[in-house]
Amino acid sequence: MKKIVFLLLLASISCNESPVPKPDKLLDEDVMVDILYDTALLQAAEAYLPNRLTENQIRIKNYIYLKYSIDSATYYQNQLYYASDFKKYKRMYKKVTERIVEEKTEIDTLVAEEIRNKPEKPPLEKKKITGNNLKDNKDTLSY
Repeated sequence: MKKIVFLLLLASISCNESPVPKPDKLLDEDVMVDILYDTALLQAAEAYLPNRLTENQIRIKNYIYLKYSIDSATYYQNQLYYASDFKKYKRMYKKVTERIVEEKTEIDTLVAEEIRNKPEKPPLEKKKITGNNLKDNKDTLSY
């Protein structure tokens, strides 16, 4: 009987709505989505062009802290707080993914439009090979 009571008590504690305390400076969910989006873009840029961020002296975390006027403690407290609610965090990442796909579609459309509007290069002029041409260029021919 004591085991059953202990298990029920443990289950009720573990099923608490939010086991992680609310941060001192709670960021709005939309702001946190913006932070996750910016972080994803910067990490992708870092993976694609590893030296580009370093050359421009951009550190991902510092960029986020400056852009959103937060410190590292606020960032990590909010990350932990939102990540503790799996469904909410998954929904936030879905928004980030949708935003990335939307941006990619827009960029792909602009690139395709630019390619369509780009003037075609005139075709290369073909020279007719005659005996005279060969005699003039005999020093360039090897037998």
